[in-house]
Amino acid sequence: MQTLRRPKVRDQVASQIQQYIVEQKLAPGDRLPTETQLAETFGISRLSLREATKSLEFIGIVESKTGVGLTVGRIDMERLTEHLSFHAGLLEADPQQLIDSRVILETGVLPHVSRRMKDDPAIEARLRELVEQFRSARDLKSWIELDIRFHRSLLDASGLQPLVAFGDLLHVFFQRFRESVKKAEWKTGVESHQRIVDELAKGHVEAATAELRKHIESHKERLP
Repeated sequence: MQTLRRPKVRDQVASQIQQYIVEQKLAPGDRLPTETQLAETFGISRLSLREATKSLEFIGIVESKTGVGLTVGRIDMERLTEHLSFHAGLLEADPQQLIDSRVILETGVLPHVSRRMKDDPAIEARLRELVEQFRSARDLKSWIELDIRFHRSLLDASGLQPLVAFGDLLHVFFQRFRESVKKAEWKTGVESHQRIVDELAKGHVEAATAELRKHIESHKERLP
């Protein structure tokens, strides 16, 4: 029996740094905040931060320079194919295509998630834990971070490791749609996540798929 692999702190922080670079529209050579500032922002130790930045240095996303600190690197796109949040085509993609891409990707993994959930109780427990954290979210930033974690966890729970890399699509998606998410919609979103987990736990893949499709496609109502 395989257990659900929780993302390492290093990987979570590396993803957050990538998101920061994209959101701030930083260019190669631009300076990042200091190690101390980043560690405080993410609520982690400087050791964990250094592990994350070293992994990003390896693929050229950031550079560490003596006397300068961390800067945005000159990214090697061939080594960065799995980091889709930096792919120009994805950042400039039509919003409708972003929505349709998420529907295809995420609904496609649900049969795998449901099968693995029967053998591994940790999968259901992890998803339900995230739903409960949704209920206590007090601000938009926290809600969006939890939403990304929930949908990444669905991909991860499929056990299809090549697809997990596509989770960066979620960061790009919410970067594009975050301003259209209204607080009044949070409760609706929480209940939708709850229904997805409930249906998967019952083995009702078609019902879970329909709910997830409805959940993602609700963003179409916000398109201009």
